[in-house]
Amino acid sequence: MPKNKLQEGPLTAATTLGAETSFSGILSFSDSLRIRGSFEGEIDATGRLYIDPEAVVTARRIKATSVVIGGTVHGDIEAADRIEMMASAKVYGNVRTARLRIADGVVFEGACEMIRDPAAYSPFAAKDGPH
Repeated sequence: MPKNKLQEGPLTAATTLGAETSFSGILSFSDSLRIRGSFEGEIDATGRLYIDPEAVVTARRIKATSVVIGGTVHGDIEAADRIEMMASAKVYGNVRTARLRIADGVVFEGACEMIRDPAAYSPFAAKDGPH
């Protein structure tokens, strides 16, 4: 029987927004965050982000080192290392990352851009002009 990777020990997050939590605003963190409830706003982080199967995230932009998605995300996602979409994931937005993993059964409506040189890429550096 396959394990749900979001529930495994190594993916324990430093901070958790619980299932009954609803948060709106800008989130910044440097370690790791697990969202079990709902979030609306923007995420600009240098850590790892886990979005549980019951979670709903509506964000103009999500930036993190890595993002593991089990729930529903509306918005663009940028990860310097990797993005992983679990079988229960629904992603409505564009993704940009060095490594991408999409499980069978995922709903993904958007474009994908792969980062060619992850060692030289910094999603947190200022960009020149509009992109």
